[in-house]
Parts: sequence; structure tokens; C-alpha cells
Amino acid sequence: MGYVNEVFDKVVRENPNEPEFHQAVKEVFSTIEPIVSKNEKLYKEAGLLERIVEPERIVSFRVPWVDDKNQVHVNKGYRIQFNSAIGPYKGGIRLHPSVNQGILKFLGFEQIFKNALTGLPMGGAKGGSNFDPKGKSDNEVMRFCQSFMNELYKYIGKDTDIPAGDIGTGGREIGYMFGQYKKLTGLYEGVLTGKGLTYGGSLARPEATGFGVGYMAAEILNGVGSDVSGKRVGISGSGNVAIYCAKKFEELGAKVVTVSDSNGYVYDENGINVDVVKDIKEVKRGRIKDYLNYVKTAKYVENEKPWVETLDIAAPCATQNEVDEKYAKLMVKNGVKLVVEGANMPLNIDAINVMKENKVLYMPGKAANAGGVSVSGLEMSQNSLRLSWTFEEVDNRLKDIMINIYKQVTETAEEFGLKGDFVAGANIAGFKKVATAMLAQGIC
Repeated sequence: MGYVNEVFDKVVRENPNEPEFHQAVKEVFSTIEPIVSKNEKLYKEAGLLERIVEPERIVSFRVPWVDDKNQVHVNKGYRIQFNSAIGPYKGGIRLHPSVNQGILKFLGFEQIFKNALTGLPMGGAKGGSNFDPKGKSDNEVMRFCQSFMNELYKYIGKDTDIPAGDIGTGGREIGYMFGQYKKLTGLYEGVLTGKGLTYGGSLARPEATGFGVGYMAAEILNGVGSDVSGKRVGISGSGNVAIYCAKKFEELGAKVVTVSDSNGYVYDENGINVDVVKDIKEVKRGRIKDYLNYVKTAKYVENEKPWVETLDIAAPCATQNEVDEKYAKLMVKNGVKLVVEGANMPLNIDAINVMKENKVLYMPGKAANAGGVSVSGLEMSQNSLRLSWTFEEVDNRLKDIMINIYKQVTETAEEFGLKGDFVAGANIAGFKKVATAMLAQGIC
């Protein structure tokens, strides 16, 4: 049994009931064999793989808060500080009923390699709670966020761990958390990213993840002698990432025909109206089926995903494992030629194999959706410099970062004789950078 398989078996054995974490490790380990085999003696002596799959720190705590009816609730809170070899911990805070330690470990593990690909000095982390902000008043969300920060503040700082937003954690939640951190510590520092523009936030941060997906799609198609213009794009999700992904694809000349939420999807043959989706989701906090109240010619399909439609490009921007083997085969059948992941691990391993077998261009999330954390890193830089860059400056830096990630992925894949395998290229490139740093710093 090889070193990679030994360590993976140990991960499964020692981390029971964490299938998402197992999946994330397997997805990376299944592709880094070429670099591990070249350095197996060195890596094994240093216990490198054993260390890279074990978080440096896991913080778990209770979050008590009081609702508007004076009823006390208690949620679970977590921060997984996974790896700091190339910089302070960086990763989002997810607020969603599905949150548990295993899901956050999968996200934190992915974040290690995603952050490495950006070229910025950021380690990997993730955090969150099983609190659901949907349907809660602003005051209820504020009380939860303040209680959450009452514990979290002990473990974060501008040079230690800089959390960001994620599912359920937008500008409102970041604002409440930042205010409580400032009150508890007396420090006005760039400890959180995704802040409002009036107190240290960065222009282009809300757009960054979605814009980055569009830039990555354009680079991939340019690399095969094609372009985005005129392509039919299917997007899942209707939150921040999906909205700005749709906007960037439209700017690039594509036609986005679908968006979705957990209840179903909307199909608009004339092209999704992004302003309508923003009004529904960001202003009214409604359901995507409300799109038909604005655009009568659109259709809404309940309890289904957009991958049943005829598309050229698929951009899954909802959540993990939303595309299984069945939907992957439908994508292929319906003409999808490119998949760019806007969410984290939206394709499971069977779906990824379908893409590879059918020679569909497929860019994994750790590369395709790295735009968000990239601009979070740029927000950190602006905070440290006490400067604010223009939207154009940040957007240009974002585009350059995405182009460089594409270059790293393709060149690394070629270096190891895996031309066109973006999954292997992304995993090996990110792993190589982190492994080199870990080896240089000794056993720690």
C-alpha cells in the first residue's frame, strides 16, 4: 500500500462520520500521486501528509442568544484553523443548518490549496455555526453574531486568523461581528474581510467570486481557441456568487439562462435579468420562483436542477455535491463543454469522472472560485496600508490573479504529463507550494 493510500485510510478511520471531509481528501490525494511518488521518502520522513490532513487547531463552542420573543436558543460554533504554512489563517464563516465539524473540515482543507493558488500569503481555515439567519430579524441576527464573536475573538486577529463571509454570512453579519470584536478588544484592525466600504471594506469584494468564475471560463476557452461570447450558460444558486457570475458572463457576451434555489430553478430563454434576481434575493429575501412575477415569459421548474437544460457552459454556484453522476451525464448529453465551479466541491467524484471520461473541460472550485478569497486578501492589504483602491484597480488585480491561477494549473498539469487535467494541475500546484513551506519550517 502506497503512502498516499495509507494516510487516506487513516483519515477515514480516525475521522468517522465526516463523509464530506473524506471526499475532499480523496479528491486531492487521488491526483497528487505524481509529486508524492517523486518525493515519497522525504514526505514520509517528515510526516507531511499526516500533518496536512490534520487541522492545527479546532475550536468548538456554544453560542447562546435570545430571540425577539425573549426565548433562549443555543447553537454550535466552530473555527477550524487548518494550515498556516504560507500565511495567517484565512477562510469564511458559514451560517447554515447543515454546518457541522466534518463539513467545515472539508471546506478548510480545500481552502489550504485554494489560497495557495492565489499567490497571496494566506493559510487555510473555515468556521461557522448551524444557526440559520433566514427568517430572523436584524436584531436576532445581531444578538447571535455578538454571542458568536464573544468566543471567536480569542482566536483571531489581523496577523493570526482573518475570517470572511460565506453562505449565510453577508455584509450585515460581518458588520455585527466586526463591531463586537472592536468592542471586546479595543482594536480597529482588518480582522474580518467583506466589511462595509465605510469601515475598511474593499470595492469589488461582493462581485469577486462570481467575476472570478467568469474570468476563469474566458481563460479556459481562450486556451482551446474559443471564447465565451454567444455561449448558453446555466448557473445554479441565486446568491451573491451566482448573481455576479451571471453579470460577468453577460458582460463577456454570453447568455445566462438559469438560476436556482433549493426549491427549483428558473429558465429564461431571453437571458436572466440579474437586477431582478438581486431584488428578489438581496432586497426582498424571497424565493427564486418570484422571478415569474417580473418576467412572465420565464418558466419555473420545481424540485429540479438546471442541469436538465441544453447548455454550453455549466457554473454550479449553490453548494457541495449538487451534481452527481446522473446530472453529470445529463450535462454531457445536453451539450455542456465546460464546467467551472462557483461553489466548493459541487461535483462529487462520480460526476468528476463523467466529465473526464467525456473530455468536458472542468475547472475545480479551488481554482475557479478563488476570486473571492483573492479580493479578501486584497482587502487585507488595503487595511494594512490604510488605503482604498478603486473598483477598477481591484478588478484588474482580480483578473490578473485568475489568469495566473489558470497558468499555474495548466503548466503544472503539463509538467507532470497530465495536459488538460485541470483537477490534477490545481491540486498539485497548491499542494507543492504548501508542502515546500511546511518542509522548510520543520516539524510544527
